[in-house]
Amino acid sequence: MLGVLLANFYERDLRKLIEEVNAFKSEENLWKITGSIKNSAGNLTLHLTGGLNHFVGATLAHTGYVRNRDQEFTKKGISRKEMVTELEKLIPMVKSTLTNLTDAQMDSEYPLMYDDARQSHAYVLIRLLAHLGYHLGQINYLRRFLE
Repeated sequence: MLGVLLANFYERDLRKLIEEVNAFKSEENLWKITGSIKNSAGNLTLHLTGGLNHFVGATLAHTGYVRNRDQEFTKKGISRKEMVTELEKLIPMVKSTLTNLTDAQMDSEYPLMYDDARQSHAYVLIRLLAHLGYHLGQINYLRRFLE
């Protein structure tokens, strides 16, 4: 039950992220920062894509994804089309993985340490969803500020 609910929320927010990336009038603005803002919308998008591919894809779905977290914040100039394609690939993987988790699995220990402790699958997946929402809001605000 929880897996299905989370899968629907992830799909909603990932589709909203795709809308936000596509809403930038200038693709160049995806990579701009201003004032004390240190991460561009493009880098935040790479970060969200990398994190979900790691924590859901590699860890739970065994996709073989290898994360390079540093590059999520240092790579620049990735095309909007490429970022959207990667986000679109995330949706079915996340949905399938989460909807197949039983309530017992949700209560069981997540395979990796998270927030410096052993946590349940439910804790990690809810925390990741909150993280997605947090950065989605930042991207929305940055887009509106830059345009």
